[in-house]
Amino acid sequence: MGKATNMGSHQLRISVAGILHETNTFAPGCTDISHFRDQWAVGMDSFTARYAGTRTSMGGVIAAAAEEGIELAPGLYAAATPSGMVEAATGDSLIEALVASIDDTTDGLVLIMHGAMVSEQYDDFEGECLRQLRARLGNHFPIAMTLDLHGNISQEMVRQANLLVGYDTYPHIDMYERAVEAFGLLVRQIRGEIRPVRALAHTGMLVVPQGMMTDEGSMKILMERAFRMELLPRVLNVTVAGGFPYSDVPDAGMSFVVTTDGDGELAERCALELAQMAIDHRASFNVSYVTPREAVAEALAQPEGPVILSEGSDNVGGGAPADATHILAELIALPQKALIVIRDPAAVEAAWRIGVGGTFEGDVGGKSDTLHGKPVALQGRVRLLFDGHYRHVGPYMTGQQAEMGKTAVLECGQLTIILTEKRVAPWDVGHVRSVGLWPGDFQIIVAKSALAWQTAFGSFAKHVINVDSPGCCNANLVHFQYNHVLRPLYPLDEVAQPRFGLYP
Repeated sequence: MGKATNMGSHQLRISVAGILHETNTFAPGCTDISHFRDQWAVGMDSFTARYAGTRTSMGGVIAAAAEEGIELAPGLYAAATPSGMVEAATGDSLIEALVASIDDTTDGLVLIMHGAMVSEQYDDFEGECLRQLRARLGNHFPIAMTLDLHGNISQEMVRQANLLVGYDTYPHIDMYERAVEAFGLLVRQIRGEIRPVRALAHTGMLVVPQGMMTDEGSMKILMERAFRMELLPRVLNVTVAGGFPYSDVPDAGMSFVVTTDGDGELAERCALELAQMAIDHRASFNVSYVTPREAVAEALAQPEGPVILSEGSDNVGGGAPADATHILAELIALPQKALIVIRDPAAVEAAWRIGVGGTFEGDVGGKSDTLHGKPVALQGRVRLLFDGHYRHVGPYMTGQQAEMGKTAVLECGQLTIILTEKRVAPWDVGHVRSVGLWPGDFQIIVAKSALAWQTAFGSFAKHVINVDSPGCCNANLVHFQYNHVLRPLYPLDEVAQPRFGLYP
């Protein structure tokens, strides 16, 4: 039985909406409106059918509202798998649809965003979305925004949103909890119990995803300090944003947002302390790698598998095309079992024409661009054909529906290839289990991911090797031509230049 929540005799109603995309401005191709259609929900029935009972941000908002006895007014929620630049027309259409979907008679809004979305005309898509929401809803309408840990947080975002709550984990397994937290803070603001003041401190640093694992190293140190700050009187939330280095925008990089109850001096002091801690530890965020050939040789030499070859340069969760072949080319004729997932719609169609049990002969992968490798000629047996629908069963977005598109499993000697029509990030073991495979059966598993693969394969992995190969998510940032970031910016420059802002 939910708790009745009233302001006098007024029953609270809260809107919820969002647009979620992590934009890799170095990735091939553009992102259009069709890429958002797989996750497109409008209205309560659609939200409930998709997200009720799931460990997602939307699931968290639904659960929090039910617990508090508050009526939800869902607007538009649309999301797309990380990919290249969002087309201008798509960006405008999404913002227009979202703004129009908000019920302006409600008491506040929970806005579910990423923080690193970029369209052809908006470097700061989230900031622009907030600006247009303010133009319609007014400056006094309470807005809480949830953000991914990889958000590039701008001054406009902090200025326009009353509350910003980012994920505390990478891999991201707390989006449900952070949405519940944001909802609770928004309710407190609506009731007049708190007056949020925000301080933003940018470190002047780009950090690659592999350096952001939150339960080890310097990121853990920063998180633990942030958690201690949240215990201070008047501190409402401390958000540690690692940033997304593959968006070439002025606000790219690691930053911190500290929200207090009316205490700007405290917010400023905490934010600047965290920024200085990060700058002092900046060298520790760098990572080391080996070549694909060295990685495969090292994996075969391990006494026990699975050995995860982390192909961060083709990180699907970072917008990469998922068809890089630099490691695939080294997996042919192996003496031990290996597994890789490759997006290749043409190869999938060929396998479906051949049928289960038939012999596949053709080129696989390397069809998005030349950076991610050339197609690799393969011959093998079609083991299975699958429609690609599965549900997350692990700790990341538990219960969330997912889709690989038409899928085929090929066996090429000791190499097993899952060919997919759509790009599939290895966020959940369901993408392997759904095609009848078990991760523990392989000596080598190639994960097109920086760190998020751990929610799928972490419990199986006996050893991990970071692979250095060309790609739009390469961890050596000096390979990229940045035109829009603010300099100086470490590690592109030797120094890190911090930036600060306070927003009452």
